[in-house]
Amino acid sequence: MSTPFPFTAVVGQDDLRLALLLNAVSPAVGGVLVRGEKGTAKSTAVRALSALMPEVDVVTGCRFSCAPASPDPACPDGPHETGACESRPARMVELPVGASEDRLVGALDIERALAEGVKAFEPGLLADAHRGILYVDEVNLLHDHLVDLLLDAAAMGASYVEREGVSVRHASKFLLVGTMNPEEGELRPQLLDRFGLTVEVAASREPDQRVEVVRRRLAHDDDPAAFAARWADEEAAVRARIVAARELLPSVRLGDGALRQIAATCAAFEVDGMRADIVMARTATALAAWAGRTDVLAEDVRQAALLALPHRRRRNPFDAPGLDEDKLDETLQEFGGQDGDGDSGGDDDPDPGPDDPDPGPGGPGGRPEPDDAPQGDGDTAARPEAGEGGEPQPSGGGAGEQSPARAAEPFRTKVLSVPGLGEGAAGRRSRARTEHGRTTGARRPRGALTKLHLAATVQAAAPHQRARGRSGRGLVVRRDDLRQATREGREGNLVLFVVDASGSMAARQRMSAVKGAVLSLLLDAYQRRDKVGLVTFRGSAADVALPPTSSVDAAAVRLESLPTGGRTPLAAGLLRAHEVLRVERLRDPARRALVVVVTDGRATGGPEPVVLAGRAARLFAADGVASVVVDCESGPVRLGLAGQLAGELGGTAVTLDELRADSIAGLVKDVQGSRRAA
Repeated sequence: MSTPFPFTAVVGQDDLRLALLLNAVSPAVGGVLVRGEKGTAKSTAVRALSALMPEVDVVTGCRFSCAPASPDPACPDGPHETGACESRPARMVELPVGASEDRLVGALDIERALAEGVKAFEPGLLADAHRGILYVDEVNLLHDHLVDLLLDAAAMGASYVEREGVSVRHASKFLLVGTMNPEEGELRPQLLDRFGLTVEVAASREPDQRVEVVRRRLAHDDDPAAFAARWADEEAAVRARIVAARELLPSVRLGDGALRQIAATCAAFEVDGMRADIVMARTATALAAWAGRTDVLAEDVRQAALLALPHRRRRNPFDAPGLDEDKLDETLQEFGGQDGDGDSGGDDDPDPGPDDPDPGPGGPGGRPEPDDAPQGDGDTAARPEAGEGGEPQPSGGGAGEQSPARAAEPFRTKVLSVPGLGEGAAGRRSRARTEHGRTTGARRPRGALTKLHLAATVQAAAPHQRARGRSGRGLVVRRDDLRQATREGREGNLVLFVVDASGSMAARQRMSAVKGAVLSLLLDAYQRRDKVGLVTFRGSAADVALPPTSSVDAAAVRLESLPTGGRTPLAAGLLRAHEVLRVERLRDPARRALVVVVTDGRATGGPEPVVLAGRAARLFAADGVASVVVDCESGPVRLGLAGQLAGELGGTAVTLDELRADSIAGLVKDVQGSRRAA
C-alpha cells in the first residue's frame, strides 16, 4: 500500500487546508467543494485528510459501519448484539466519475429475490463511506443519475435500493468532498448547494514557494516512508488538535450577536434558502473550537462567510463565484453585537498557525487571477487579438474591425433537438436509449442485469415450470429467463455554434442581439447537460474560438470578447466546423451533434463564395448532421439567404424572434435533417 503525501507537508493552500480541517472537526458543516486549475494539490490534500481523521467505533462484522452505541435498526446486517465492537480508521471512499449505479448504491441479486425471496445485497460505495469521507474527483463530470443518488443520500442520510418491489435501506452519512476544474463545466445548482464550503485554489506565482513544492514532491516520490516520517510529529499534532476541537465543540457558544451577523450577511448577499445561514453558524462554531475558544467572534463569522457563501451567490452559470469583502465588512460592522470583538473587518486570524488561512485576492472571498481567459471575467478575457491558446485571430479586414459588442439580455429559448433515437451520454435534450426513463420494451441482458423487466421475465419463465419440477408457490427462475428493461430518456448532445462575426453583422448593429441569442442557447445547453463548441468566421478565415467542452461559461467568455468586422468567409466557417465534428466523432462516437449556424446567410470574399458555401453545407447533409440556421437578417427587404443555407445543410431556419420560447412561433420544434430518422 502506497504512503500518502502528509497533509501538513502541503505547501500553501491555507484556505483549502482550513476548510478540510473544519469538516474534520465538525462533519455537520457539510463537506467541501474545491475549485481550481489542474496541478494545485486538490486531490493530494483531500487524500491526505483521511490520515488525520479520528478512528471510529463500529459493530464487529457489520458491513455498514453501524455505531455500537446507536446501531441502525434497519441495518441489513442487523439486528446487532450489544457489546461486540471494534475501532478502525475512518474510511475515505473514492467515487469514480464513470461508476455504475450498482457500484454506488449496491447490487441486489434479483434471481434469488424472485425465486427464494432472499434479499441478497452487496453493499456499494455509499455503504462504505458511512461515517467517513466520500471523495469525488472531477465531480462536475459526474453523470446526472449518480448526482441524483448522491443528493438523495446527502439529504436523507440513508441509501435506498429498489428493484421491482424489493427494497433495501441502510444508513449513509458521510463527509462529501469534491474537486473540479471549472474549465470543464459547472455543477448542477442542487449539488452545488449540498457542499457546505467552497474553496478556490490556484498555483502560487512566488518562485520560492514553487521551488519548495517541487522539492517536497520529489522527496516524497524518492522515499515516501522516510518523507512521511519527517512529518510524523506535525501530523500527530494536527490529529491531536482535531480531537481536542471535537471535544470542545459542544461547549462553544454561538451568541445572539453572532447569529444576527450571520443572518444579516446572508440577507445582504441575497443567498437562496436558509441552508447558508445554518452552514455559516456551524462553520463559525467549528472555527472557534479549532482556535480553542468557547465563544464565536466576529472574525469567525467573517471567515465562515468567505467559505460558505461564494458558491451560493451564483444566479446563472456565467456568474463567477466570490464575495465583495468591503460589503461583507460593512455588514458585519453594522450588525456587530456584544459577542463580537468590534474588529469585524480585520484580516487577522483568530489563531495564526500554519493551518489557518491568509484571506486575500486568491482566497474564497476574492477572485483569483488566472492566466487564461475562461477563468477570468469579461474585462480580463476581452483580448480580441488572442484566440484559443494565444493564437492570433483573423484581422477582419483592418479598418473594418470593430470592438466587441456587449451581449443583450439572455432569454428562454425554444427546444432544439436532434431527430431519431441516440445512445449518447445522459442529458436533457434529445431522445435516447438510456438506463433511466420510461420503459419501452425488454431484451436479454448483455452483461450484468441492472433494470429487471418483471413481466417479461415471468413470461419467459412460465412455460418451463412443469419441466423444471415446480411444486411450491415460488417461481422457478433460471438465469436465461431474466429480461433487461429497455428504457428511453434524454441524452446530451454536442452543440457546435458557428457564428458569423463579419462586417455584415456589425454594420446593422445586430451583434448585440446575436450575442444575446447565442448566450441564451448556451444557457439552454448548460441546463440540458450538453457539450458546446464555438467556431467563428470573419475576414479571410475561420477560427475555433473554443474546442468542444463541457464548460459553458468558458464559451460565454469567448463569445463576450468576440470582435466583428471584415468579409464573410462562410465556406471557411462551415469547413472548420465540419473538421471539428470529424475529430470529436473519433473521441466520442456516441454523442450526436447539433450544429447551430448564426448568420444572415451572406458569403463574400474569394472566388465564387456562394458556390463554395453551398458545397461545404452539403457535407453536413451528407453526414446526416442535424443543423439549424439562426437567421439574423433584418430590415424590410430580405434576401432569404439564411433559408437557402438551411436547405443546403438539410436543416431548418429560425429567426431571432422565433428562437424565443414565448414567441408565437416558439413551439417545440425538432431540427429536421436531410431525411427524417426512423
